[in-house]
Amino acid sequence: MTLSDRYNSIRKHTEHLCNALTTEDFVPQPADFVSPPKWHLAHTTWFFEQFVLNDHLPDYKLFDDDFSFLFNSYYNFVGKRVFRADRGNITRPGVHEVFEYRSYVDMHMQILLQLKSEELKDLIELGLNHEQQHQELLITDIKYILGNNPIFPVYDENIDWEKQENEETGFVKLEEGIYEIGFEGEGFSFDNEHGRHKVYLHDFEISKSLVTNAEYLEFISNGGYTNFDYWLDEGWSWVTENKIEAPLYWHKIDGEWHNYTLGGLEKLNPEAILTHISFYEAAAFAAWKKMRLPTEFEWEAAADKFNWGKRWEWTNSAYLPYPNFKKPEGAIGEYNGKFMVNQMVLRGASCATPPQHDRKTYRNFFHAHERWQFNGIRLAK
Repeated sequence: MTLSDRYNSIRKHTEHLCNALTTEDFVPQPADFVSPPKWHLAHTTWFFEQFVLNDHLPDYKLFDDDFSFLFNSYYNFVGKRVFRADRGNITRPGVHEVFEYRSYVDMHMQILLQLKSEELKDLIELGLNHEQQHQELLITDIKYILGNNPIFPVYDENIDWEKQENEETGFVKLEEGIYEIGFEGEGFSFDNEHGRHKVYLHDFEISKSLVTNAEYLEFISNGGYTNFDYWLDEGWSWVTENKIEAPLYWHKIDGEWHNYTLGGLEKLNPEAILTHISFYEAAAFAAWKKMRLPTEFEWEAAADKFNWGKRWEWTNSAYLPYPNFKKPEGAIGEYNGKFMVNQMVLRGASCATPPQHDRKTYRNFFHAHERWQFNGIRLAK
């Protein structure tokens, strides 16, 4: 596949994810961590306009002078931007105009790809991987928007991700020793995966399966959300202040647990893999089981010995730079490095993750209370 074909395929897939939406679905922002679908469509387009076309296509004319202010996410080098929690207030431009914006940028990108595809390959690949990250965020944001609708509307009845089950059981044991961590080889990778280095690990065992709904139901019925002893102090404050009693999207109706899925509201499948869980909840469950979460280094060292990819898996590692990590100059350097504080690493991939984002060295990261992604739990001891 040529770079041009890859560009077209990824850009069209983003729009395909929105086919099931009504116009009204493109705008709501029910929480500050959720971005409206319209904003995702525009922001991923702005990325190519700002960092590729504006700098590399002669005589390129911006589609709209206001769009950088409206659809910049967090790039301070580029200028002022709309406060994240106010993205739902951007009722203008309308959805139709945002699709026109995508078409305008795509047309000019095709011209540029004919002129400088090899010269700009790395930058364009970064833009495409950025868009694929937003495809996963788009799906999870759509689910949060629809999941907060009182009638729990269906997004796609053919998506059955919440019914996925484990394929194996038991534990894998790794001997103590020195292991190499980090990306090596050909193909795309993010800068936070670089700086391959050695780590020393003690003997440990890691589960070949992820925690299921049935296991977590047992945690709940045994007072998991009412016993402070299982919780980190910040986690206990989060539970009590927000009155958390179950994973996100779980609803007890007439004495039975249901969960909201992209296919609508369904009865909870006990054998299915648990999802939409925070780090706080994952750590509390591990404490209740008298086990722990693996570190990201243990996870990577053992990853070839178990199946992964159905849920992002919380690790007990803070999101920090690897040895010799170097932040790129300028706005591109804001992509990963400046977020290396107060966040925890997740490894693997999820059912919503696009292809080529499932490297065992891939480092996802979120704050400890966040759970609207397809996050799960793998235990270690």
